[in-house]
Amino acid sequence: MKYPNAEEVRLGDQVRCWIGCTGIVVAAIDLDQYSAECARSWAYLGRGALIMTDQAGLIHYAEADEDIELARRA
Repeated sequence: MKYPNAEEVRLGDQVRCWIGCTGIVVAAIDLDQYSAECARSWAYLGRGALIMTDQAGLIHYAEADEDIELARRA
């Protein structure tokens, strides 16, 4: 999965999902990258990324969303 600016979404990236909702990428399924907490238990989703947010909990994005933006690389 890629951000709107065409950069690859990677494990540990800090992102803004929408105004007031920030999070950390805990799984970059397309790259087969998973955090220790997430492990490979979410690999069955097949594609996309998982983002853990304080505001909305765990969110799965199967495809890039124009609102997601990279705040900082891990």
